[in-house]
Amino acid sequence: MLYRVIDAAELPLLVAAFMESYEVVAPVRTGKCYNFARIEDAGDIELGYDTTVIAPKKYVLPSAETLLEFDAKENGVTDYIAEIAPRVIFGAHACDINAINRLDLVFKDGPYPDPYYTARRKATLIVGISCTPSKNCFCHLWDSDEARFGYDLFLQDIGGRYLVSISSVEAANILEASCDPRVATDEDRISFRHATRRRQEAFNPDIPHIQEVAMLMDAFHKDPFWEELGGRCLSCTACSAVCPTCYCFDIRDVLDPDGKTGRRERVWDSCTAPQFAEVAGGHNFRANGRGRVRHRMYHKLNGFLANYNHMLCVGCGRCVTACKARINPIEVLRFFEQKGAEDGE
Repeated sequence: MLYRVIDAAELPLLVAAFMESYEVVAPVRTGKCYNFARIEDAGDIELGYDTTVIAPKKYVLPSAETLLEFDAKENGVTDYIAEIAPRVIFGAHACDINAINRLDLVFKDGPYPDPYYTARRKATLIVGISCTPSKNCFCHLWDSDEARFGYDLFLQDIGGRYLVSISSVEAANILEASCDPRVATDEDRISFRHATRRRQEAFNPDIPHIQEVAMLMDAFHKDPFWEELGGRCLSCTACSAVCPTCYCFDIRDVLDPDGKTGRRERVWDSCTAPQFAEVAGGHNFRANGRGRVRHRMYHKLNGFLANYNHMLCVGCGRCVTACKARINPIEVLRFFEQKGAEDGE
């Protein structure tokens, strides 16, 4: 890994250099919230944001995308080839970079790569930015508070300047051409250590740190806790909509008004939707909130780990904010903490 330092005043020059050849999406303020959106000016970027409402996942796995077009009259099918412009996701936090890394395991790096996802991913550069955790962040519990790979540049704010971690030649060339990167000094490294310590100390201490979560998910699989937690679920699917790692999708055929032509689309789906596990004949394998909520948490905290050696949850805290019924991984951790306290009595 190559490290360089640039002054904070040079950051607009870096953004402008990317904008010459790429579409740049970055965090911007929308009312009281932040979201990733295409920018036209470097001054629109809000790098001091806490968490965006929607993750940058939408730029590699859109909420809806056309897979093919069909002509029912002629019984013909045409592959749909989307125009994918080179893009830079600028200002992604470590948790969101790790979330995209998880998606890569499913859609890009497996035995059957998804061509739609892979094309977007290969056309995307990622520039990460350090952050200060909010009260709902628990990325440090899942080892997602640092991005060790999956980015092209990562900027660590060290007070008036940035320590830049460089991971790709393409991004390195743009950095070199637009800024005046210099070798890190001892003072820079000391500032980096202080910044890292401040971030670690900023995590909410009220969120319990539980060991062996995957094992506990198995041990308490039939506990009445899931009945209580699932009973709160409104099936609004907000948790999946904001989650940076949810990747379940549905396939739908959409007819044009003439009823003769149309397109096949892939759209985001959610395992907390009542119809998600319903099959032909009307049987529903998870007909109640208990089954749906438990399945969602089990996949995040156990099932994905067994297959890919990583938690699917990256601790971004978006679902904590989005779910008005207080259904989220933190509640599961508190349940395990309570069980541990009961066993210790």
